[in-house]
Amino acid sequence: MARFLLTPRDTKFYDLFEQSTANLVTAAEKLVDLFDNYEDVEEKARQLKDLEHQGDTITHEIIQRVNCTFVTPIDREDITLLAHTLDSVMDFIEAAGRTAFLYRIARPTERARQLASIVARMTYVLNDVLPHLRHRDQFNRILEQCVEINSLENEADDVHHAAMAELFDDCTDACEVIKWRELYQHMEDATDRGEDVANILEGIVLKHA
Repeated sequence: MARFLLTPRDTKFYDLFEQSTANLVTAAEKLVDLFDNYEDVEEKARQLKDLEHQGDTITHEIIQRVNCTFVTPIDREDITLLAHTLDSVMDFIEAAGRTAFLYRIARPTERARQLASIVARMTYVLNDVLPHLRHRDQFNRILEQCVEINSLENEADDVHHAAMAELFDDCTDACEVIKWRELYQHMEDATDRGEDVANILEGIVLKHA
């Protein structure tokens, strides 16, 4: 089967992917700021919602473009899956901020700050790796950065497990347990979806190697 590489007229798909990851970086940095500077929580949650809407718009444009483009630079199903998975990372980042506001979290824990930091570091790697998708001779770099993404997901797992252990050891209020369990899970899910992005990229590399 013929393999189609990126030509100048096809750059819009890659432009949109890079807009999506840049939007993720902005959202993750705002999540870090939310927990590092825990004030104006409602406004910060609103800003995250605005970024989530922006991400939805980018995803919608990618899907529309897939449906009206005769020849795509990579497989249609990979484009669609990558777009939706990046969007899922954004959804969980926004959900973490929304949960902090709606559940009236009094103050952040150190574990929440750690998880937010890992989420942000993962978005930095995603933002760095997506431009390499334009160039077959840079595919090895994609694989290297996917390993870094996997390591960050493992780090988030460890922090999440520690956070849950501390939560059940230290908290006697069932409502607080429920609040924090959900908030921690949203950030853990964000890193899980980031790892899913890495897996999709690895699959694309293998198809086109």
